[in-house]
Amino acid sequence: MTAPRWLNDQESHAWRSFHAMQSDLSTALERQLSQESGLSSADYELLVVLSETEGHRLRARELRNQVSWDRSRLAHQVRRMEQRGLLRRTECETDARGTMVELTEDGLHAIQNAAPGHLGAVRRYLVDLLTPEELVMLSEVSQRVIKRISEDRNGEDC
Repeated sequence: MTAPRWLNDQESHAWRSFHAMQSDLSTALERQLSQESGLSSADYELLVVLSETEGHRLRARELRNQVSWDRSRLAHQVRRMEQRGLLRRTECETDARGTMVELTEDGLHAIQNAAPGHLGAVRRYLVDLLTPEELVMLSEVSQRVIKRISEDRNGEDC
């Protein structure tokens, strides 16, 4: 067994700062969504993707890929949202094995009502605190991390 590569002071400070920021930001955004709209961040994520899709519907597999969730998580979340009238599941017209997930009128109203407050919180807690250059850097770093995780996840499927 090889010895672990311990983090130096700079790396440790960066990691702990990122971890605290990510945790606090997620908590603040989740609280804002819940208090102002009654939605969870998972609800909001699916509503955003479907509201931005032509026809406000996607195959479950495509939706799962867009949000990077596993099949079970998506199925449970869609079922909960369907029970609340935000989404509807239907058979895929071109493939009986597939399921379509569709935004309902109530779901569309929910995202339209939730978006202004949520975007205000995203601005308050992140976007408006950064310069345009820092936003570019944040995007680049985020995409690099996402790519590494995706590569590792895809490697597991072999």
